[in-house]
Amino acid sequence: MSNALPSSGPAAPAPVANPALFLRRWLANPLQMGSIIPSSPALCRRIVAAIRRAPEEAVLELGAGTGVIGRALLDAGLPPARLIVVEIVPEMAAHLRQVLPGALVIEGDARRLPDLLARSWHGRIGSVVCGIPLVLLPLAEQRRFLDAIEAVAPGRGFLHYSYCATSPLPWRKHGLAARREAWTPRNFPPASVWRYTPMR
Repeated sequence: MSNALPSSGPAAPAPVANPALFLRRWLANPLQMGSIIPSSPALCRRIVAAIRRAPEEAVLELGAGTGVIGRALLDAGLPPARLIVVEIVPEMAAHLRQVLPGALVIEGDARRLPDLLARSWHGRIGSVVCGIPLVLLPLAEQRRFLDAIEAVAPGRGFLHYSYCATSPLPWRKHGLAARREAWTPRNFPPASVWRYTPMR
């Protein structure tokens, strides 16, 4: 297994962040959005640095928002055909199709991930990035997300960015190992990147 993203990539296109769209969706349903503004470039860089995948594997992002993390992955050299994003909000999914050309954008509920994602991709996901605010959900709903991730990326775990000072998930209750991979104060609010993996 290797970190397959090179340090440089093609020239970046126009910025994809759409703060007005992001804020509208936050006002409509705060539980679907972890913040009122898109992730900062500093946080995106830390997520990109934590990605692990083999060349034939894809990166799966859950709760892709306006696409700033997906764009950072592409700019770092991830082939568009190896980027899969899942977004539950139709308006934001339509935006993602425009700003992440070549990526597979799936509109739907990530808790139904095994049904949403083509079987040909099951077991071929190198890294999962979760931007859904799992900390706001009851334990049973958190478990549904974790089971969905495990079904398509068995044994791989996932990266989860959060604005909590400590782990946003009760990892022992879920049978997970937890490690904070990165932290950046250059985000509003300051954010951490956590790696959770199933304990064997």
